[in-house]
Amino acid sequence: MSDKQKAITLAFTGASGAPYGLRLLECLLAADYQVYLLISSAARVVLATEHGLKLPGNPDAAKAVLVEHLNCDPEKLTVCGKDDWFSPVASGSAAPKQMVVCPCSAGSVAAIAHGMSDNLIERAADVVMKERGQLLLVVRETPFSTLHLENMHKLSQMGVTIMPAAPGFYHQPQSIEDLVDFMVARILDHLGVAQGLVPRWGYDQRG
Repeated sequence: MSDKQKAITLAFTGASGAPYGLRLLECLLAADYQVYLLISSAARVVLATEHGLKLPGNPDAAKAVLVEHLNCDPEKLTVCGKDDWFSPVASGSAAPKQMVVCPCSAGSVAAIAHGMSDNLIERAADVVMKERGQLLLVVRETPFSTLHLENMHKLSQMGVTIMPAAPGFYHQPQSIEDLVDFMVARILDHLGVAQGLVPRWGYDQRG
């Protein structure tokens, strides 16, 4: 697999669900992916509120905090500023072919659906779509309004995978971490990344 194939863009937006994003980041780095991480201002608020992780606005400083928190290889993680238009993810000639927005707010869904590209997250998603790559949106909102559903339907028709953060219970979760791992496992499955977080349906039910 080439370096470009082993690269992925991951975005955190301001929806609830920071533990999903952090666990996914941890798993992608453990799978030896080069991760380009995009973090909205609202996402930093959510990370501090839900996970107690305070990330500075400066990309390099935020990277340092994440590297220490995850104990990961700093060479595998690039944190991009929201207006870093020279980042590889902003160009179809350099961007990874896979991108996940996790968690994804309804506002981000709307902006991506309408090609707004007002910040790097929206632009990166637009690039993946126009280059016919794989875009997954882990939407965290409830209930969905008709407008939310229309935006998701529009994106689904364009080949975007809409994956609401709705964990299952057939693996008999014993903790919040088990529920987080269920969703992250489903995301990794869709990306084609090997995972041992949660067994697939039927494998442990035959015993």
